[in-house]
Amino acid sequence: MGQFDENGGIYLNILKSGTVTTPRGFMAAAAAAHIKYADKKDLTLIVSENECAAAAVFTQNQVAAAPVIAGKETMQAHSGHIRAIVANAGNANASTGRPGLENARATQKMVADSLNIQPEQVLPLSTGVIGVQLPMDRMQAGIETAAGRLSADGGLEAAQAIMTTDTHPKHLAAQVELSGNTVTIGGMAKGSGMIHPNMATMLGVLTTDAQVEANLLDEMLRTAVSHSFNRISVDGDTSTNDTVILLANGASGVTITKAENIAVFQDALTYICTKLAHMIVRDGEGATKFVEIQVTGTKTEADAHAIANTIATSPLVKTAFAGSDANWGRILAAAGRAGIAFDQNQAALWIGGAAPDELQLVANGTPTNYEEADAAAIFARPEFKIRLDIGAGDAATIVWTTDLTHKYVSINADYRS
Repeated sequence: MGQFDENGGIYLNILKSGTVTTPRGFMAAAAAAHIKYADKKDLTLIVSENECAAAAVFTQNQVAAAPVIAGKETMQAHSGHIRAIVANAGNANASTGRPGLENARATQKMVADSLNIQPEQVLPLSTGVIGVQLPMDRMQAGIETAAGRLSADGGLEAAQAIMTTDTHPKHLAAQVELSGNTVTIGGMAKGSGMIHPNMATMLGVLTTDAQVEANLLDEMLRTAVSHSFNRISVDGDTSTNDTVILLANGASGVTITKAENIAVFQDALTYICTKLAHMIVRDGEGATKFVEIQVTGTKTEADAHAIANTIATSPLVKTAFAGSDANWGRILAAAGRAGIAFDQNQAALWIGGAAPDELQLVANGTPTNYEEADAAAIFARPEFKIRLDIGAGDAATIVWTTDLTHKYVSINADYRS
């Protein structure tokens, strides 16, 4: 059973065990294609019973993986007719040249042949090691196996099959009322390292049984991603393969056109994306802390985002988090090199949770009379907030990040072995 959570004045029926197949008309299955892993399912199919409007956001890394290139090409011409997504883990099919792009396209055709649809109705996703060609014979076998096992109950194994260094699958769904009718949004994501705005080593698949026109769907997805997946950072690295896809198949019979329904659906979609983004940060490679960084008092939201990102990716700040050392000077120093002009004598800094749980460390650029033990106790929590106000305006933003531990180094020192 779900629980009712409030989000921006609306109530969503949150289904924590929900998946991408919770919305009506979607099926999924996973298979062990042995692409890299000998003992896990590493290929998944997500299929709609009918054509979907689709929207997608891709990595801004100039070294884009072959499935990103193929996905962009497909979306440009066929965003109103998508039927399936194929995703594999263990091999990124990135920096693989023309053969890699041909393999991505061949993967689309393999899926199309297995499902009796067209290649341009398939979007490919890959995650894993860069610079290795896909084993196409194994891809073929995995696709055929998954196609024969499609089920409305396959959403959980789909989320499990895209994991790499993730320690657990990331998924949920929510139901929302629109003019007295219920529509459902489901989602899954993977990501643990190479996580940073624009986007991260992350794949995200969102589904809904609402009917939404493709251009509107694209606008809503970009808004949701801007306030969720592009507000997280684990290590400051942006991957070659980042992709978030949203499919709308209209199986609920509810068409979203009214302004009030658009606003409610947008809030629900952003909520789902934010929760998935938080799951990624909490599962960050080697992470022991989940830290919310609020920057307020800037002239523009972009200024606040620039400062918050600089703090969130500072190795000195993140190692202070890891050591439970309330070395707030590192936070101010990071803010000061973000490229945003402000008067340090106007800066104020708090740590903790929501008021009155906050402890003010800095006022008007000057240390307060706080107790060091109190500050250290907050930094020792597994979850806490940092709020920095620079006193220059009314804009603000929030980002979420982790600490940087020895385990992160260990995981990434032998990732290919």
